[in-house]
Amino acid sequence: MSGQGSTRPSALWHGFADMGAVQRDGAFVFARGDGAYVYDTTGNRYLDATAGLWFANVGHGRAEVADAVRDQLLKVAHVTGFGDAATDTTVALAERLRDIAPVPDSKIFFTSGGSDSVDSAIKLARRYWQEKGKPTKKLIVGRSNAYHGMHVGGTSLGGIPVNAEGYGGVLFDDTATVAWDDAKELLGLIERVGADAIAAFVAEPVIGAGGLLPPPDGYLREVREICREHDVLFIADEVITGFGRIGGAWFASSRFDLQPDLMTTAKGLTSGYVPMGALFVAPNVAEPFFAGGVWWRHGYTYGGHAAAAAASMAVLDIMERENLVAEALRLQDTLLRELAPLADHPKVKQVRGGVGAVAGVQLNEPAEAMAMVKKLRAQGVSGRAAGLGTLQYSPALITTDEQVAEIAAATRRALDA
Repeated sequence: MSGQGSTRPSALWHGFADMGAVQRDGAFVFARGDGAYVYDTTGNRYLDATAGLWFANVGHGRAEVADAVRDQLLKVAHVTGFGDAATDTTVALAERLRDIAPVPDSKIFFTSGGSDSVDSAIKLARRYWQEKGKPTKKLIVGRSNAYHGMHVGGTSLGGIPVNAEGYGGVLFDDTATVAWDDAKELLGLIERVGADAIAAFVAEPVIGAGGLLPPPDGYLREVREICREHDVLFIADEVITGFGRIGGAWFASSRFDLQPDLMTTAKGLTSGYVPMGALFVAPNVAEPFFAGGVWWRHGYTYGGHAAAAAASMAVLDIMERENLVAEALRLQDTLLRELAPLADHPKVKQVRGGVGAVAGVQLNEPAEAMAMVKKLRAQGVSGRAAGLGTLQYSPALITTDEQVAEIAAATRRALDA
């Protein structure tokens, strides 16, 4: 659909898109959302199988969140978070996040989104080692298939090569990549280059955009111990898994007892109602900067935006009242149960899930994934293709078992088509 019936090409440049194809075929334009559903501009209804872009944990159209933002805007939308300034709502949110942090007494640094959080973590890791008198510790290590946002640092660190192509070379030096599923590769890298060269290792507890890849049994525990034993900071990228999506805990770092030195978050923090991210900083990393006299010269104009903080407070209220952290565990099981039978379809290579309210159906022919997304729409489901030719499933945490079954049935019909 081209949007509003206009024959003039749209001025909007979409992210991650073949804009020639979008201009030729038209855009898929949403007009509203309600719970687990979204609607296009002609009124067609779709089950939102991906919760937007992994974020709509409490579902669409929650008046309680909108009212909280409106009330805050009428008081003060934002002023600044630089120096000694802050708004009272932002301070209250930081205190609330500290209480659910996987590492007790963590400090909370607010950003405008996940990419901000990742680049902030990279900068802080390197800055930390400067303060600790170890300036050679600069290398940031990521994993194959990993996605860490699209700022300069995250683009260079990510393990999806196509995302870093076409820029004339490496955007950010001092990064390295190891296999996503082999802790021994990380250990081997440390032994080759020396721990004194490595600042941090970054890991998504469940790889998301790179193909919906749950961690192998024991992997997260092993890489965490390797980092601890070799004095390498461990950064958990929980932009996707954080704020309940992992199921059974607020964060994967809590569920798997990772005790990260730094933890990046966004998405579920506000359930996508307004942009916001947060970097959780463990006390050992924060200490040099809170002892006095040391500045971390870094920040964002809209970091800790008061209206975003109000949205987050309302979302956390809903999460607690409706027990959505536990509901994510229900969805973990339901997604795998309903989607697993698709593994027998001739177009399907593998079905993955079982770790949080996320699952993936990998096609035998990755090039067919984008076309499958459109076929899903024809069956009343709004979906998305991730890496490795994988169809992404990460519905809102309010999604019912019956709605998941409907999504799975629609996927089979789309595969048959």
